[in-house]
Amino acid sequence: MKTINHLYRRMENYIVSARKYRPATFDTVVGQRALTTTLKNAIANQKLAHAYLFCGPRGVGKTTCARIFAKTINCLHPTADGEACNECESCRAFNEQRSYNIHELDAASNNSVEDIRSLIEQVRIPPQIGKYKVYIIDEVHMLSQAAFNAFLKTLEEPPHHAIFILATTEKHKILPTILSRCQIYDFNRISVSDTVEHLENVARKEHIEAEPEALNVIAQKADGGMRDALSIFDQVVSFTNGHITYQSVIENLNVLDYEYYFRLTDAFLENRISDCLLTFNEVLKKDFDGNHFITGLTSHFRDLLVSRDPATLQLLEVGASIRDRYQAQAQKCTPQFLYKAMKLCNDCDLNYRASKNKRLLVELTLIQLAQLTTDNDVPGGGQSPAKQSLKPAFNQAQASQTAQASANQAYPQATHETTGNYQATQQQPAGQPAASKPSVQQTITAVQPTPPAGHSNPLPKASTEKKIPVMKAGNFGISIRKQPVQQSSVANNNHPTNANPASQQVEQTYEDYIFNEKDLNYYWREFATQLPKEEAANSARMMNMQPHLLKDQTTFEIAVDNDMVQKYMTQLAPQIEQHLRRQLHNRKIKMTVRISAANENVRAYSHVERFQMMSKKNPSLLKLKETFGLELS
Repeated sequence: MKTINHLYRRMENYIVSARKYRPATFDTVVGQRALTTTLKNAIANQKLAHAYLFCGPRGVGKTTCARIFAKTINCLHPTADGEACNECESCRAFNEQRSYNIHELDAASNNSVEDIRSLIEQVRIPPQIGKYKVYIIDEVHMLSQAAFNAFLKTLEEPPHHAIFILATTEKHKILPTILSRCQIYDFNRISVSDTVEHLENVARKEHIEAEPEALNVIAQKADGGMRDALSIFDQVVSFTNGHITYQSVIENLNVLDYEYYFRLTDAFLENRISDCLLTFNEVLKKDFDGNHFITGLTSHFRDLLVSRDPATLQLLEVGASIRDRYQAQAQKCTPQFLYKAMKLCNDCDLNYRASKNKRLLVELTLIQLAQLTTDNDVPGGGQSPAKQSLKPAFNQAQASQTAQASANQAYPQATHETTGNYQATQQQPAGQPAASKPSVQQTITAVQPTPPAGHSNPLPKASTEKKIPVMKAGNFGISIRKQPVQQSSVANNNHPTNANPASQQVEQTYEDYIFNEKDLNYYWREFATQLPKEEAANSARMMNMQPHLLKDQTTFEIAVDNDMVQKYMTQLAPQIEQHLRRQLHNRKIKMTVRISAANENVRAYSHVERFQMMSKKNPSLLKLKETFGLELS
């Protein structure tokens, strides 16, 4: 029976930590040293303003500082450092919550003009004990427009004994006329280190065992608010029965463990895609949101980045043991890897809400992260092929070396390497002296000059017209076939070689690459977009034209509507041919222009022409137009 009564008395006397350990002096305020110092100096120098505005996030001490300020300025015997004595009648009345010098008003529920009028009437009454009557209006941004206007005159010129302290979390909602009449104090979010230090003091006073890592998680969860931190602290104490551990905190608060991010980072560095996907699946099974996971992963990479440099290590807001793990893993990661990883995670975060398959989006991001450190492409590894520059089709140095090594062969041969490059080998007939080996410095770089007249390609025709690799370009969805033209020096095998190397002639070889209408159409449009602005109409007309490739696969024709367009396109033909020859690597391209026949299906340009063509195919469109009385604009 005595035990039950004891527990009952403890329940009656229990006060939450946010109220029990609320600061009573300026020195006990956490994380607002600049503000408290300013207020103490103003009190000591007797330079008090008639109106103050305290603004900042929730739970950072705005109302608390207002109460301490009101208590201190009415103290009859203040201390030398500007604090209240807590012994005079004014201080005792304040501590016992019976002081008539302090009035608190909640503007969220008292936001009308009548409430402000009642406040104005109270302002006229002077204090009975002390010098000042302090009016603390909390959530002042909730006042109505009319209430603000009614309060303006009193706020600007109050009685000498009245001081107003306005507190708000949303300063931008307050009228500029109100802001101009107040001294504004911006409260900052309380740092994680200050919050952890205060929680350690509370735990010590309450005889509670708490791990520093656990208190650090609570501080991060509070997001700069001391009231939130103390509320979470009480919650965790009830859950753990007075023994706060890191594991119990993350379990109670549903916080994702650091261990997952460390495991994932090791998997990224070792290119273990399957482990990454399995770890993410484990996270989802614990009912964590994918967006929460990816934002936490981004923060993890950021923490790794700041852990690399001792100068930025102070930006890492974690416990001592976790800090050591961050430093160890940061040495394994390169800055380039961390930059790219943060970019990928940030892009995933931005696209998460709009994605229809959110899990797939996160998994694709994890796959990309696991391939950031891959040096070589592995077939079937899920990595896109690396971009490789095309090697010269004919290498002079290699050709001369091959010719010297195979001097006993009677006929020249073209060898095809496994890399897909063609190398021309030059042989000499048996019994003839071999040509001297040319130097590497004499290798001719790839250019695109106009071939001399009557020049014949020494290579077989089957090997010269090589199919060009196809890749997508732009939004046209068509293939681009583009490969630089290479040159090489080939010795003349039809005549006996001279022993003098200077007598050898360096010849140029050319390849005319094959192309199709898709390639032709793409570069036709490209030329149209390059026309000057004053020819915008002609550019639009060319965009609507469709080049038709003829049977010889090098000549194409354009069908136009009238003589004027034919004349213009004929004048423009040399420029078009030059552009297409350069882009398609075929010097045989020719362009012809003709006027379309009367019964020929010509491409429609205007809305009317398009409707006429569509109505010929579907007569129901005319009935629909006549039924509803539609007109073409």
